[in-house]
Amino acid sequence: MPRINLLPWREEDRKRRQREFLVAMGGALVAGIFVVIAVIFAFVQMIDTQRDRNGRLTEEIAVLDKSISEIDGLERQKERLLARMEIIEQLQRSRPEVVHLFDEMTRQLPEGVYLTGLKQTGSQVELKGVAQSSTRVSALMRNIDGSEWFADPDVQKVETTDKGPARQAEFTLALKQIRMDGEGEEVVDAGAAP
Repeated sequence: MPRINLLPWREEDRKRRQREFLVAMGGALVAGIFVVIAVIFAFVQMIDTQRDRNGRLTEEIAVLDKSISEIDGLERQKERLLARMEIIEQLQRSRPEVVHLFDEMTRQLPEGVYLTGLKQTGSQVELKGVAQSSTRVSALMRNIDGSEWFADPDVQKVETTDKGPARQAEFTLALKQIRMDGEGEEVVDAGAAP
């Protein structure tokens, strides 16, 4: 029987399989490195994209913050203007009140009563004056009570004094001025007591 030596064939087969294993291992290593590099590149791209988005958002937020501060400034300016307009409207409405005060005061003063002072605080009016007698002060109060522009007369002080040849009554009187709007309707004063 002839002898066949199979050792070199097996040795070559083992070397071939070892080479194929090393090539496969190298290919897997290269493929793994490629996959890792591709994943890293994808993540870097995603991070850069997100940074760009964040940068744009930051810029837009800054623009919106500036717009909000401008709007707040405009709102404050609007409130100031509305407050000024309200004050001007109140002044416009109260313009004729002074005229009515003096006009009505001259109409309601009876003969023998002279005013020495007039002080107005809101709708409250304080009159100081001199009358020939205390009955003239009573007549003044009746006239004021019947007036459409005045209400609630209240004598705070009446003193009879002897000045010169005649006696006089010095008085202090408080009353409330009734405010009317443009249509002639009474305006309720929120600051005045009912």
